[in-house]
Amino acid sequence: MTNFPVSANVAKMKMSSTLKAGQTAANLRDQGFDVIDLTLGEPDFPTPEFIKEYACEGLQKNLTKYTPTAGLKSFQESIVEFYAEEFGANFSPKEIIATDGGKQALFNAACTLLNPGDEVLIPKPYWVTFPEIANFINAKSIFIETEETNFILTAEQVKNSITDKTKLLIVNSPNNPTGRVIPADEMRRIIEVCAERNVYVLTDECYLFFAYPPTEVFTSASLPEDLRQFVCVAGSFSKTYAMTGWRIGYTIANEDWTREMTKLQSHSTSHPTSFVQYACGRAMENHAGSKAAVGAMLAEYERRKDWLIPALQAIENFKCAMPEGAFYAFVDVRNLLGDRFKTSADFADFLLNKSHVVVTDGEGFGADGFLRFSYATSMENLQNAVERIRKVLEQL
Repeated sequence: MTNFPVSANVAKMKMSSTLKAGQTAANLRDQGFDVIDLTLGEPDFPTPEFIKEYACEGLQKNLTKYTPTAGLKSFQESIVEFYAEEFGANFSPKEIIATDGGKQALFNAACTLLNPGDEVLIPKPYWVTFPEIANFINAKSIFIETEETNFILTAEQVKNSITDKTKLLIVNSPNNPTGRVIPADEMRRIIEVCAERNVYVLTDECYLFFAYPPTEVFTSASLPEDLRQFVCVAGSFSKTYAMTGWRIGYTIANEDWTREMTKLQSHSTSHPTSFVQYACGRAMENHAGSKAAVGAMLAEYERRKDWLIPALQAIENFKCAMPEGAFYAFVDVRNLLGDRFKTSADFADFLLNKSHVVVTDGEGFGADGFLRFSYATSMENLQNAVERIRKVLEQL
């Protein structure tokens, strides 16, 4: 049997390391092992009841047919109104596309802008999918090291990285995997630097509402129109409303960019599920319910964070800063690397085999020597995981 003749574009791509780690945990659990999975960035909360009720309402209204490619008009208008009320943003429903999750939003934006050979600026550490999007398009990823600025991208770093071939900067704040948040004034300066050089900015804001006080939530959609012309905001309901399986997101971009993304999407997924769009639109209209649901999740994430980070810092040779957003601990384990563990992947395998705790190796985020711990799981799991890790390291 001959090998499948995979296309060159796909052959260059790597499997998502986060999903791969999650599958490893599932496989071990199927084999009967007591596994604690700290890999996936998936809220462990159920989708809020009022959103489920809105979906049922949409079904009762027989919203089971095709919608326009860019989404239901009510969905688009609800996003415009929500951002206006929450952030004072001012844009048109014609600048909105409903997408099948945040990933499609990112792919749509990149695929309509980039050509083979274009340079894409990607700050490190990065979410695992960013460079793979560039690989697929045959663009060139140019990585910006941010460790010297405590993993917070600066306008100066962007300015020093732009060349005549730079077409796009991809930014993720609050950040996966570090949990760091770019301050609002710095984000504006970053976009100003890019606009001056005709470089576009794709900002992944899927963790937008998960920023811990006193850190403030900021969206690039609230910038003045002259700067927004260079920005595409990729939004998602997956984290905000614990709707990972519903596959629903959106983009906010200028009308020209939006038109091209709509054309591309018309030949791929067409549009997200009709009654899911309806449910999300109604959820955004229900400001009180939305704020209560998000606030409850954020408070629980903060409680877990405030316990987990000091517990990890107390483990010898673990270094971990306090995250400002999202729900990840990014642990520096470079002091443990040497003869026994050559890479952080080796150490992650050790934890898997000896303690049955599954974490994500930092190499997939462009940060070998680090591990990502997701605390989107119960406090009991976190406490048991830390205790298991302590025990195996004491034996080591």
